[in-house]
Amino acid sequence: MRDEVDGLVEAWRAERPDLDVAPLQVLSRVSRLARHLDRARRAVFTDHGLEPWEFDVLAELRRSGSPYELSPGRLLRATLVTSGTMTNRIDRLAAAGLVRRRPDPADKRGVLVRLTDEGRERVDAALEALLGYEESILEPMPPQERRALAALLRSLLSPLDE
Repeated sequence: MRDEVDGLVEAWRAERPDLDVAPLQVLSRVSRLARHLDRARRAVFTDHGLEPWEFDVLAELRRSGSPYELSPGRLLRATLVTSGTMTNRIDRLAAAGLVRRRPDPADKRGVLVRLTDEGRERVDAALEALLGYEESILEPMPPQERRALAALLRSLLSPLDE
């Protein structure tokens, strides 16, 4: 079985035999896979009336457990955006009826962002569709290979996430 990466690695080896292009064997495949997944995720989210950033914020709230409520600071740390960006995102999600703000009883100056019923329904439906698609991608791999791949990717990603 050959893929696009095999061709680009061969071409680089021919053009630059002085370089070890072995990293491309792994990382170019990871990069291409990420692009395919990004396109598919965008399509799934669009089918559910969401942008990828909207899904990210709503999913963070949903994963937090009942009452599905977090501070804007916690949301921005989880989604790796600036405070100005998060404020704008919360404003847009609130205008769409997917979240609402309420005063933080533990901090008179703070607010909490809570997932609405509509927000929860939308993120749940998008997640179910996303998992169905991602399962179809992984279907050819036996469970043991999936676990091995997950462990290998974790060992590569973990130091970068620190």
